[in-house]
Amino acid sequence: MAANSLSALKALLFLLCLLPAARLGWLAIEGGLGANPIEFVIRSLGTWTLVLLLATLSITPLRRLTGWNVLIRVRRLLGLFAFFYATLHFLAFFGLDQFFDLRAVIADIAKRPYITVGFTCFLLLIPLAVTSTNAMQRRLGGRRWQRLHRLIYVIAIGGVVHYWWLVKKDITQPLIYALVLGLLLGLRLWWRARPAAVISRRPA
Repeated sequence: MAANSLSALKALLFLLCLLPAARLGWLAIEGGLGANPIEFVIRSLGTWTLVLLLATLSITPLRRLTGWNVLIRVRRLLGLFAFFYATLHFLAFFGLDQFFDLRAVIADIAKRPYITVGFTCFLLLIPLAVTSTNAMQRRLGGRRWQRLHRLIYVIAIGGVVHYWWLVKKDITQPLIYALVLGLLLGLRLWWRARPAAVISRRPA
């Protein structure tokens, strides 16, 4: 893909990734956040964090299935936006829900398992965001950088668990995310197992 086309694709994705935040801002101005606006904002930001995490994980399977190698060039953008929404999600919880009461936040993290898992996932996202640049990749070395960024699997699983434990009755949405994540991880495991299977079937 030409450099201009790649830049246009990245610009389009950048704008699309900003739409959820822009929508929340518009709803806040128009008074459309519902009866519990704080919960609406926190859950919306958390949902988009999870969506973008799954979108980031889907890049490699999509590239292998379609042969569109250019997709790998937008994975970092999606990952950074996942971190962006995760940060807003935490800040909304910290500021809007807990009114910047650090003791109350620490107590909630320790007392409520779904918050414990969510906060842990947020902390794990920080080193991935910090080391997302080409310079940091070179500094760490390819193998160490790859090992570190495999944390995204743990984070995505934790994100689904965080959402599942948060929902008390209707688990339809977290179940959908769990199925999508299971499919993405299953494809990766299948592709990794294929070379070994091919080798084992070769004649001696």
